[in-house]
Amino acid sequence: MTKVRTRFAPSPTGYMHIGNLRTALYAYLLTKSMGGDFILRIEDTDQERYVEGATDVIYNTLRETGLLWDEGPDIGGNYGPYIQSDRKGLYKEYAEKLVEQGKAYYCFCDKERLEQVRHDCEVQKIPPKYDRHCLNLSKEEIQAKIDAGEPYVIRQNMPQSGTTSFEDAVFGTITVENITLDDQVLLKSDGMPTYNFANVVDDHLMAITHVIRGNEYLSSTPKYNLLYEAFGWEIPQYIHCSPVMRDHTHKLSKRDGDASYEDFIKKGYLKEAVLNYIALLGWSPQGEQEKFTLEQLVEAFSVTGISKSPAIFDEAKLAWLNGEYLRELTPEQFYEKALPFIEQAVKNPALDKKKISELLQKRTEKLSDIPEQIDFFDAVPQYSNELYVHKKMKTNEENSKTSLISLKELLSNQEDWTVDGIHDSVMALVEQLGIKNGQMLYPLRVALSGKAFTPGGGIELAEILGKEETLKRIDEAISKL
Repeated sequence: MTKVRTRFAPSPTGYMHIGNLRTALYAYLLTKSMGGDFILRIEDTDQERYVEGATDVIYNTLRETGLLWDEGPDIGGNYGPYIQSDRKGLYKEYAEKLVEQGKAYYCFCDKERLEQVRHDCEVQKIPPKYDRHCLNLSKEEIQAKIDAGEPYVIRQNMPQSGTTSFEDAVFGTITVENITLDDQVLLKSDGMPTYNFANVVDDHLMAITHVIRGNEYLSSTPKYNLLYEAFGWEIPQYIHCSPVMRDHTHKLSKRDGDASYEDFIKKGYLKEAVLNYIALLGWSPQGEQEKFTLEQLVEAFSVTGISKSPAIFDEAKLAWLNGEYLRELTPEQFYEKALPFIEQAVKNPALDKKKISELLQKRTEKLSDIPEQIDFFDAVPQYSNELYVHKKMKTNEENSKTSLISLKELLSNQEDWTVDGIHDSVMALVEQLGIKNGQMLYPLRVALSGKAFTPGGGIELAEILGKEETLKRIDEAISKL
């Protein structure tokens, strides 16, 4: 049985987009679930869109997420080079073989003429398509133009009748009329191959057995298959994935500023949660499980679970999943990840950031939410006394003031300044006064934080703030009521 080989072949044009990372993940999962090899190939034929440092972003993202490749530019392998620009010399040879067979031809049309052809198509309201002007040039005419130094491209000579069909693991049988296929450029005038040509040649030479990519390439696949057939090469198995959408009408797009993998990490999402969520964008595992490690994904993955329907990227669902991962961390692990975000809001060195972290772990979905949750520790933000009015807690400004006065007297004499010590004293006071717990605890929370909701209640906040600061804030709250 042939060994399964998949490839992830990104272009170094910027950040690692979510859809791109999903393609890498599916290729990796398919390969590893079948005991195969995962290849990383950098497709840099479009030099105009090349972004400095983008290749490092690709390496770093794949390493961070655990999608480690078996062959690639940095580690080598038996099928290199693994960067397309380093393979430039071999594409011309293959393009010229097609010319010899009559499956491709030289085209000397300049930019102005091609623009005129495109304009004529627009006027006729037909899809833009090259008019095959150079198809029937004689060998002598071609040689004369080459000798004169005229720039040229090599175009694929598409059949003008019949159909081309292919099988896709997700979309089934796809058939197109050959007459609709444009004579695409295979080799550009600078000698570099187009993406459409290079990926076919490279996939064959690298013995790729399964090609996983976005369904925007469905329409190009018949052209690829005609190339495979012209060379007499075996056609790989195709798995086309529907796009990841921002909403029902807009695709996630790097150009539209949609978040990249790096953006989500900066926002305080864990890499494990991001990868887990991306796996579920367009793939459904059997059963009800939603939370997977990478190893579990390898075990569970099957192409039959990939959907034809576009997947909507729901950041609220990602945040929920991320919260599940955060709660599974040990307190020490959470503290290490949360500390940079805590320090954005808490500058007072006297406050115990470890205790603040303990309050946050069960109440945080993404780490970037932390600063806003704890922005009161250094100083109480301005708030309206209407905040004390709470129907469920049965509080209003008047009874809140009464409770705070009682708390001030109690806590002034409190010696055991721990959560348990403060709790026992406050609960005894509540019982003595014959009021509901909330009528004492809610005003304390508001007085100490200026907020109706905080990570931890007033007693936990009091312990962290310390006796002096707690009494000072209660005093200030009383004076304003």
